[in-house]
Amino acid sequence: MIRAELNKRSPLRVFEKSIHGGLGKGNIGVIASRHGIGKTACLVHMATDKLFRDEHVIHISFSQNVNHVIAWYEDIFKEISTKRELEAAMDVHDNIIKNRVIMNFSQDNISVEQIIRSLKTMIEDGGFKADSIFFDGYKMTTVEHDAVERLKEFAKNMDVELWFSVSPVLDGVDFDEYGVPETLANIEDVVDVLIGMKYDGEEIVMTVVKDHGEANPSQMAIKLDPKTMLISRL
Repeated sequence: MIRAELNKRSPLRVFEKSIHGGLGKGNIGVIASRHGIGKTACLVHMATDKLFRDEHVIHISFSQNVNHVIAWYEDIFKEISTKRELEAAMDVHDNIIKNRVIMNFSQDNISVEQIIRSLKTMIEDGGFKADSIFFDGYKMTTVEHDAVERLKEFAKNMDVELWFSVSPVLDGVDFDEYGVPETLANIEDVVDVLIGMKYDGEEIVMTVVKDHGEANPSQMAIKLDPKTMLISRL
């Protein structure tokens, strides 16, 4: 399959349709669930889809080691290229990773202002004009409301979209029927798109809980395959 056809047939087109064409620049999107459901894989598939379309992405890992993130990108690319029989797969791979930057922070030792400053340095001084930034493992449920507001202001000023993967930090947190932790409620008003993920025993169900201001939960026509960890059509 040629790259243009792969982009057209990607399940991410269904994902975008489910949220009125996509997240959009200047907006914040959150994928929330319990730990171990597959949020990192989901973010990586989303980012890889953007790379296939020649967009520029920054992936920020808040874990101690980014090797597993790089491994996820390699595995997701291999799954996609093999499944779709992508022509000249390695040439495509070597071309698109030029548009990807992976950064690593410890949230315990860095402020929101420092994160923003580092990103601005990368984008403005480093000449890397990102289209999307993925915050993988950011402890959004513990930060102050104004910190998320500053991140949203940054997104608007820099004309980028921000995606976050969110799990609760504390034990004993309740989840709603869509997999969203109750501790996300304090900053939900700043979030433009909220997607809950929940394992039902067979597959990982994805639900649009909030869509650009509309809170009318609806199951997406896609899922996260627990075997391949790819987003796929139902």
